[in-house]
Amino acid sequence: MKDNATLPRWVSIGVIPIVNLILAFFVSGVIISFIGENPFRAITVMIKGAFYYPGAVGYTLYYTTNFIFTGLAVALAFHAKLFNIGGEGQAYIGGLGVGVVCLTFDSSLSGYLVTFLAILGAIIFGSVWGVVPGYLQAKRGSHIVITTIMFNFIAASIMVYLLVNVMIEPGQATPETRDFEKGVGLFQVHDIAKMVGFNFAVSPFNISFFLAIFVSFGFWVLVWKMRIGYEIRSLGHSETSAEYAGVDVEKTTIIVMAMSGGLAGLVAVNEILGVHGKLLLGFTAGYGFTGIAVALMGRNHPFGIFLASLLFGALYQGGTELDFEFSSITREMVLLVQGLIILFSGALAYMLNPIFEKGFLKYKSMISNG
Repeated sequence: MKDNATLPRWVSIGVIPIVNLILAFFVSGVIISFIGENPFRAITVMIKGAFYYPGAVGYTLYYTTNFIFTGLAVALAFHAKLFNIGGEGQAYIGGLGVGVVCLTFDSSLSGYLVTFLAILGAIIFGSVWGVVPGYLQAKRGSHIVITTIMFNFIAASIMVYLLVNVMIEPGQATPETRDFEKGVGLFQVHDIAKMVGFNFAVSPFNISFFLAIFVSFGFWVLVWKMRIGYEIRSLGHSETSAEYAGVDVEKTTIIVMAMSGGLAGLVAVNEILGVHGKLLLGFTAGYGFTGIAVALMGRNHPFGIFLASLLFGALYQGGTELDFEFSSITREMVLLVQGLIILFSGALAYMLNPIFEKGFLKYKSMISNG
């Protein structure tokens, strides 16, 4: 995932993603007009649903938090030229770590300590689920894409078995654990706002968002200011050159996948500790897969990932409002719009590069010729 060398960086990481986004919205507008609805009204409803109505901002930022974690997880692996598609499974197993810690200690330790240990549990369990594909890639030559996809299915199967047969609360039919003890979990932002005299609409928005911001800053420091970051980027640029520079390729590959899995595991902090207060099936809801598009659209930089996460958070929340407002725009149509955004910002992220290259070279030629 290398930036184009002939284009200024502000064009590569700023202009081209915006143009791709405009194209995606244009195609979406054409499709919406075909079913007889006004695309401009649809966009207005989506924006209001994401930012204007009571609680809308909270829901948007709640979704944004998940996308920051999974986007950073994918981006870190990208920097080492590893395509980690296993964020979904790593987040799922991270939730298992949260559940194990909380169910074991919530009745014997203080809520704050259990919450802290549960965050560590999410990181450790997610890291373990990332280490195995990393080890298989580094030591056995297994393709990282195949193994991470496989581990997504294994994680889902493990969670189903454990929640149906082992961890389910006795006497209930729904495959989920008991509620964690009171005091275990993260503060909701609307509760904090109420304590300091502000009125913030009720939503799932919790302080894990600020953890995501802190982790994003740590990601920037790690990748661009630390030796391990230099080794990761060297590996991503050229494995042969990295070896000549003294980088232990196998060790770095395993470390990167461990850190990537730990980042994905933090989704469970937002979902399990911040919202549900118990371990349940399906809480990942595709966030790991959407994180791939987030990383691509954000050009693997934490600030770009934050903006892309905010966009997808707005699409998730605004799309729900679209479904309510228009009888002809079904949930499947909303998913189509989201899919087009992913298509243009992910799979076709570099489609416009040759056009911009040609125009930029022509502009440089005109300037040099006077």
